[in-house]
Amino acid sequence: MLTLDPKELSPAKLQGYLQSAVAPRPIAFASTIDKNGKPNLSPFSFFNIFSSNPPILVFSPARRVRDNSIKHTLINCQETKQVVINVVNYDIVQQMSLSSTEYPDGVNEFAKSGLTAIPSDIVKPYRVAESPVQLECKVNEIIALGTEGGAGNMIICEVVKIHINEAILDSNGIIDPMKIDLVSRLGGNWYSRANQGLFEVQKPIVTLGIGVDAIPDFIKKSSIFNGNDLGKLGNVESLPTSEEITIFVKQNFEVKGVLSADDEVKKHQLAKEYLDKNEVLTAWKVLLANQ
Repeated sequence: MLTLDPKELSPAKLQGYLQSAVAPRPIAFASTIDKNGKPNLSPFSFFNIFSSNPPILVFSPARRVRDNSIKHTLINCQETKQVVINVVNYDIVQQMSLSSTEYPDGVNEFAKSGLTAIPSDIVKPYRVAESPVQLECKVNEIIALGTEGGAGNMIICEVVKIHINEAILDSNGIIDPMKIDLVSRLGGNWYSRANQGLFEVQKPIVTLGIGVDAIPDFIKKSSIFNGNDLGKLGNVESLPTSEEITIFVKQNFEVKGVLSADDEVKKHQLAKEYLDKNEVLTAWKVLLANQ
């Protein structure tokens, strides 16, 4: 049995142990606005329901371990006292992950992730249209748990309006766990799909992905790609060069055959196959060949 004293561990190592041990955790996809009305969207897995009467949710944006800075979500909740918590299902997991990229202040994560912002009924922050359940909340209290990197800030929220996609309900009007298809967070790159099990999502934190908004329309409008595919494509720091694409095509007979047929659907299907294998840069090379 490995026995550890938390005080003797670095904050990063301690966080890694805790996040891997206390799991799987539900994900609060928190939408806020700043005092000037600019939207922000970010996921947090330090999250759960703590009361149903009154309906209370708590999530915690921690201070960044690397530099002890605080997140825009926390600042916005302090200033406006409002937040929308959108639940995350498998259909939007890649776009959700992309939104956690550390984009500069003022960058719209709705646009970067390719998710749709829709107005709320009571609070000012937008809802995520693609989320199967959206919870409008007022912030009752914020409790700082420390002042060093890794310290949490408990945001205690009261649900004031609930929006549920009827497609996830069963014949009795109850949320069907198979239909809602929720995902949860573990340690490292690991997630869990409630009805199927573990899978990995590449972390976007260390780079600035180009975002779904930078993907050409001929790709975004293709019927072949879903939101998760677009999330993967948007999570690259830069696109392959024309020289890299040329070399790739010359060395790949399958790609040359698809391109010579001049069939856009087959081209997108081939790129989709690479995306399913998480070979994202290769998918980009296929998509950009002959463009």
